[in-house]
Amino acid sequence: MQSLDQLSSLKPAAPEAPEIRQEGDKLGRAYATGKRKDAVCRVWIKPGAGKVTVNTREVEVYFARPVLRMMIQQHWSQLPVPASMNVICTVAGGGLSGQAGAVRHGISKALTYFEPDLRGVLKKGASSPATRAWSSAEVRPCQGAQVVQFSKR
Repeated sequence: MQSLDQLSSLKPAAPEAPEIRQEGDKLGRAYATGKRKDAVCRVWIKPGAGKVTVNTREVEVYFARPVLRMMIQQHWSQLPVPASMNVICTVAGGGLSGQAGAVRHGISKALTYFEPDLRGVLKKGASSPATRAWSSAEVRPCQGAQVVQFSKR
């Protein structure tokens, strides 16, 4: 019979974590694709002054509603250190709300590719789905005990 200390020495060594490499092109940009409803967005981020361009227009011009701009900038507020990144997006398909969601998703993925350490922070805020409770339209007896159809005459 072996003691617990001897058994722990027999445990195999833990495998090393795979090395995560930063994805980017030769210009130092990270690329990602974001999708929401019918909208698809291609996003490039690179270090800069924090300028966001959507389809060659400023974000304030393309997304005029403040709610949509707030949705896009949601991930910047979750970062431990506010990053100054230039974002260039091309978005197509769907409506404005779906396009804003696609831009947000693309920015989140591009930030993850640019700096893999941010993945946990971004996943925590973005991956919580909305909980929806199911409710029946009307209260009826079970299938086996159906009532006779009402006849007016």
